[in-house]
Amino acid sequence: MAKLNFILILAVLASGLVLVHSAYESRRLFAERERTKAEGQRLAADAERLKAERHAQATNLRVEQVARERLGMRLISPAVVASGVAP
Repeated sequence: MAKLNFILILAVLASGLVLVHSAYESRRLFAERERTKAEGQRLAADAERLKAERHAQATNLRVEQVARERLGMRLISPAVVASGVAP
């Protein structure tokens, strides 16, 4: 009888340890899921911000400004087209 009690006590202790481990693992995975979800939301917000910045950089006025300042381009006039010589 003592041997059976000892085996049952070991079984209860083992099942308790398995339960504690599974609860710990469950909490750890939940916390990781929440961190991942927050990171996904942050990345989605960054993507939206970058899309807005790209749209702002691609406006006609911005492209024209960059063409004038960086590339030294200027509007053509009918005189330049007709003569083929830059004024």
